[in-house]
Amino acid sequence: MPHSLPAAAALLLLPAALLAQVPNAPSAPLTLQQAIAIAQRQGLPARAAASARVSAHESERAFSARRLPQLSFGTTPNYTRSIIPVVQPDGTTLFTPLTTTDAGASMTLSQRLPFSGGSMSVTSGLSRLRVTGARASDTYTSNPVTLSIQQGILRPNAFRWDRREQDLRLDLADDQYLEAREDVAVNVGTAFFDLFAARTALVNARANASTNDTLYTLNKGRLEIGKIGENDLLQSELALLRSRATLDGAQLEYDRTASALRIALNLPAGAPLELVPPAAIPTIEPDTAVAVAQALQNVSQQTGLALQAVQARRRIAEAKLNNGVGASVSASVGLNSSAPEVNGAYANLLQAQRFAVQMSVPLVQWGARSAEIQAARADQDRVAANTEAARQQTAQDARFAALQLSQARRGVLISAKADTVATKRFEVAYNRYLIGKIGIDNLYIAQNEKDQALQQYVQALRGYWTSFYRLRRITLFDFETNAPIR
Repeated sequence: MPHSLPAAAALLLLPAALLAQVPNAPSAPLTLQQAIAIAQRQGLPARAAASARVSAHESERAFSARRLPQLSFGTTPNYTRSIIPVVQPDGTTLFTPLTTTDAGASMTLSQRLPFSGGSMSVTSGLSRLRVTGARASDTYTSNPVTLSIQQGILRPNAFRWDRREQDLRLDLADDQYLEAREDVAVNVGTAFFDLFAARTALVNARANASTNDTLYTLNKGRLEIGKIGENDLLQSELALLRSRATLDGAQLEYDRTASALRIALNLPAGAPLELVPPAAIPTIEPDTAVAVAQALQNVSQQTGLALQAVQARRRIAEAKLNNGVGASVSASVGLNSSAPEVNGAYANLLQAQRFAVQMSVPLVQWGARSAEIQAARADQDRVAANTEAARQQTAQDARFAALQLSQARRGVLISAKADTVATKRFEVAYNRYLIGKIGIDNLYIAQNEKDQALQQYVQALRGYWTSFYRLRRITLFDFETNAPIR
């Protein structure tokens, strides 16, 4: 009996006889979906993506926390010792040593105003000034409550722009995290089928080497009894040598792809791997319109472009307001008092008020304001053009990814059938050669076609699953469940 490889069972699975010949096959099989799940759980790229997402969410928490009232405590101790000149009544100057201790503490509750970009605070403080020396004294100054407001006029509201950008940054981080997970699926799928193809090639190379060895032994006997010529024997020996060289290369490729898959799964070196190819392919026909709509809605590139559009509008607003007429207003109202004792500093409180306006009116700018506005608008046009180009490219990628998946499914069915036919043809050719009905050239042609059909089947299977996960990556949409990937 020949050691040839049978066709793909049920048009989708390689036979169990092929799987049983895997070198060092462990007892726990690994499917494609399991490999992807492992990589998305413990793989280094997946862990990096998860850390980036956590960082974005923590930044959002910090930003939101800064919008809430902030309570702070402040203190200002100050000690000074010096010799100061003191003018005497008779006009002379007496240099007198002076020591002062100035200490104060305050508690401030502040709140930023999102609607206007200003800030408001409530402060309560107490300070003491102690002077020692010839004119020793203690003075306590209290500010039981002081309400302060600071507000810019005709100036950009940086806090509101920050809020808009932060929302988009968070959405962008979430989308990039999902895309990173799908990138892991694509990369692991590639590594999975690299190993699967290498294993298939190794098993097939072993079968060919065994078959060619049998044929060479058979042909040596036939040459001795004069049934074949020396040329046929040499051709058989050459085929045997080539099959052994192919077997060595297949073994090396198997070891290399196994190591690559272990790295993708973050497994220790030498960890055993037994692959189980997908038993079936999903019977889905993705709608190109749905693929385009979901891609435009879900992918991070569109969110990133939306962030750039907001930033471009912000630059225009800042160019207009920062270089034009503007003002800032600060006002405070509260109570204060001073006394030699602490208790006295809180008695007979007096009202304290402060109001200040600072105005800025540009007179000569030599066109700087208009140039900066035009530069910001040109940048906005650039972002708009890039956005439209990216939308068109995204739509095209999604559409053809959906079409490619449909075509890849048909390709798997065709190549599986071709593998079955080529394997059967080789079996027939082998048996006919054994009984002397065909020449050795026809046998090796059948063997080569069998090898090519098997390779094309494996590549078609790889191409389908690559297209399957690529469509998920491009659209962030699961066409099996008809739901966005979250």
